[in-house]
Amino acid sequence: MITLQERVHAAPKPDDWQLDKMHQVFRVRRGHKNAGMKEDNLLSLSYGRIIQKDIDTADGLLPENFEGYQIVEPGNIVLRLTDLQNDKRSLRQGLVTQRGIITSAYDAVEVQRDNDPRFWFYSLLALDLAKHYYSLGGGVRQSVKFADFPNDWVYRPDLATQRQIADFLDRETARLDLLIEKKQRFASGVEDEFLDRVSHLVTLGANEGTPRKQSGYAWHPTVPVNWTVTRLKFLCSRIVDCLHETPEHLEDGEYPSIRTSDLTRGSVDIGSAKRVSADEYQHRIQRLEPKEDDILYTREGERFGLAAMVPPETKLCLGQRMMMFRTNGRVLPAYLMWSLNGKFAYNFLKQDVTGATSPHLNIFDIRNVPVFLPPIDEQSALVTEIDAFFEKKSQLVEKTLATMDRLKEYRSALITSAVTGQIDVTTYAKSGTPDRRLDAIQEEMGA
Repeated sequence: MITLQERVHAAPKPDDWQLDKMHQVFRVRRGHKNAGMKEDNLLSLSYGRIIQKDIDTADGLLPENFEGYQIVEPGNIVLRLTDLQNDKRSLRQGLVTQRGIITSAYDAVEVQRDNDPRFWFYSLLALDLAKHYYSLGGGVRQSVKFADFPNDWVYRPDLATQRQIADFLDRETARLDLLIEKKQRFASGVEDEFLDRVSHLVTLGANEGTPRKQSGYAWHPTVPVNWTVTRLKFLCSRIVDCLHETPEHLEDGEYPSIRTSDLTRGSVDIGSAKRVSADEYQHRIQRLEPKEDDILYTREGERFGLAAMVPPETKLCLGQRMMMFRTNGRVLPAYLMWSLNGKFAYNFLKQDVTGATSPHLNIFDIRNVPVFLPPIDEQSALVTEIDAFFEKKSQLVEKTLATMDRLKEYRSALITSAVTGQIDVTTYAKSGTPDRRLDAIQEEMGA
């Protein structure tokens, strides 16, 4: 017979590991409803971890009553095997470390005797990282239950070896997670520094000694004396909102449909965009066909207030939650785009954000965003300076994110190798191999 590990990971069974069926290792917990509110420690599955949530939060996504939730115990493993075809990026299981309650939409399993739950958490995580769960929800099937595959054969080490492997992975993944978090903080710091620079240049200019005048806004009281304080609507020949309907996306669609997730500050990722047919494209550009130097703008969701320009020689259309601006002769498109990305515009709009679970901006407020406008020649000089900062920032962030990706790949490979017995964790750690692998990644990426 072929075990689950052999089928998913192509990892042969170690000679001294034994064969079992999944149902001989795991038992699905049943009959642990929170009737009578015996527990109020609310837990949630987030990025592969079980975290605490505030049961008294005003978050509209939570139910009014938690008696239908299930009680889980330390050592239980919670799996979210729903929404398999729409969400192919989330990590779908977490190890419970404290007694609490979690939605009954998730499966909670416990390992049977002579098994370490940490080892089996990592084993299930290895399946998740290999995208195994998505194959179970093939076609349009959106969810499965853990009980749907209890007869798969698995191979497993004895309890002492399970604990050795779990201890090793606890230690090594914690070290990798800290390093990845450090890289993320660095990348975020670079982004923050760039945002500060942009915000300074589009509100104060490059010359610190320039005389000032009152701006009319208390949170940014002065502006260079030769600048004009105006509003977005006076700098645009067209302001266009997207059609308020979901585009019909196709895997092999001809044209990109830009969503909020495709924009970062100053850049649009065409490669990540979903695609639409020629007919859908024509339907979605009926208000205005985007062209080079038009400004794309996110108006809803957690990522509202980001602006980027339509790239050269690119045909695209607006997806949901997007707007587009076409400038008139008073402003350079790139200068307006960077102004909209600055803190002044964001803070102006943030005070009028509505919607608790999906923040969105009122079009009237967007049209009236204040813009501090220098003469055209100074706009050009400022854009040149910002673009140079943007290029340096992008290269640095791209290198950092690439290093993070390599560290995550190594983390995934390490977990899989350990839980399938392809490495001896005791000798692997003593040999110094983890340190050499990390040094090699850092050297290779120039990080």
